[in-house]
Amino acid sequence: MGVGYTLDYLSGLLGGNGHTKSKKRRQMQTVELKVRMDCEGCELKVKNALSSMRGVKSVEINRKEQKVTVSGYVEANKVLKRAQSTGNKSEIWPYVPYNLVMNPYTAQVYDKKAPPGYVRKIDNTTATATMNYQDDHYIAMFSDDNPNSCSIM
Repeated sequence: MGVGYTLDYLSGLLGGNGHTKSKKRRQMQTVELKVRMDCEGCELKVKNALSSMRGVKSVEINRKEQKVTVSGYVEANKVLKRAQSTGNKSEIWPYVPYNLVMNPYTAQVYDKKAPPGYVRKIDNTTATATMNYQDDHYIAMFSDDNPNSCSIM
């Protein structure tokens, strides 16, 4: 029964038993949204709605890319709901830079509507085709070590 036990006992007597309901402090984060904006009026409406949220530190809008970046002590789903409440079609930013994707031109990843340099963000299991036995067989026919050893000839 050391000092730690004594401190726990005294804090329990004073009401600090570890089960107090304290507010969980939100983390500073950046939320990126894709919001359909056609004019300056739409842009202003979205900016005013998002900047009036509690915890928002900055709102940056790029109308050409249809991208809104919100920084602050906010939750992504609340920011999305507030953006949708303006009447504009909104979703979490669905794109990543194309150099971060293994196969950026596969059917699931490539998106004509994506801004230049971006492709649609999907998980790697659906983007990459599974290599089966036939593919492995074709790869084994050719040798990188000896280019003259083609097994087809």
